[in-house]
Amino acid sequence: MMFKLFGKTGLRVSELCLGTMTFGTEWNTGADYETSKKIFEAYAHLGGNFIDTANRYTEGTSEKWVGEFIASDRDYFVVATKYTLYDNRSNPNANGNHRKNMIRSVEGSLRRLQTDFIDILWVHMWDFTTSPEEVMRGLDDLVRQGKVLYVGISDTPAWIVAQCNTLAELRGWTAFAGLQIEYSLIQRSAERDLLPMAKHFGMTVTPWSPLGAGMLTGKYNKGIPTNQPARLTEKSPKYNSRNQAIAQVVCQVANAIGATPAQVALAWLRQQGDNIIPILGARNLEQIRDCLACLQVQIPAEHLATLDQASKIELGFPHDFLQLPTVKDVMFADTKDKIVFRK
Repeated sequence: MMFKLFGKTGLRVSELCLGTMTFGTEWNTGADYETSKKIFEAYAHLGGNFIDTANRYTEGTSEKWVGEFIASDRDYFVVATKYTLYDNRSNPNANGNHRKNMIRSVEGSLRRLQTDFIDILWVHMWDFTTSPEEVMRGLDDLVRQGKVLYVGISDTPAWIVAQCNTLAELRGWTAFAGLQIEYSLIQRSAERDLLPMAKHFGMTVTPWSPLGAGMLTGKYNKGIPTNQPARLTEKSPKYNSRNQAIAQVVCQVANAIGATPAQVALAWLRQQGDNIIPILGARNLEQIRDCLACLQVQIPAEHLATLDQASKIELGFPHDFLQLPTVKDVMFADTKDKIVFRK
């Protein structure tokens, strides 16, 4: 396992992140204690140090087990958890981005993780009720107190993230160093604004659902399996003809280069930019071993082009409009070919 710097910071995180939403059986989709421990150990055995959890995951069990698993070597591991989502349905202030829930949630996470500090705290998603000033000042206070070392943001529009980071830079507060988003061969809409924004601010990107809820493993190519647990149903938004067609191409590329479909999907993500660190989720040891083997996969250029063609999206306005030859002509006139553009 190699290591990358987290955003503009000097923090070293492994090139694959272990997602632990599957640690716990409370949601009837996860792994029991012993299996979760084996998944963790398989990841750590390769040198992985980047662990992702959240206050909501499996009603707090994920954080509790992660705390136990890292206890013997706490300083080696970079533990990222999240706040925003509820952990008490009847309390109006036990959810949201505001300072009261931020502090309350962090204190709960510290207890469950059995640690004095959180390496990375993510804003789990934007609630559209709390101002950027309150969020960024609250997070900066936690950093200054030493309870949180770095901050990131997840599932939030690009314009809000840009506003928050610009505000933090202006005020001298801690800025977001990471962005967590859904991104995969079947969900590429982040390429419109979120990924360019992250590149501008030097943010690390940690994609969740890199296998498209299992679609990209090929297990749904012939329909919903009846002889094994399935995350998707025929009514699931991701279960459609477009995504099945993309999954077929992933399988074809996998056969051509001697890899599994999951490894191809993860390798494609890794080859989209040095700042991208996929989050691996697994319910058993076989799945995590399969995913970790993506480190040995490099997709040749011709197969990358095939995958891109099968999954490409329209960027839409104003992106497509600004690339029209007539528009470029009125912007640059006869000087277009004399300008060295930034990459």
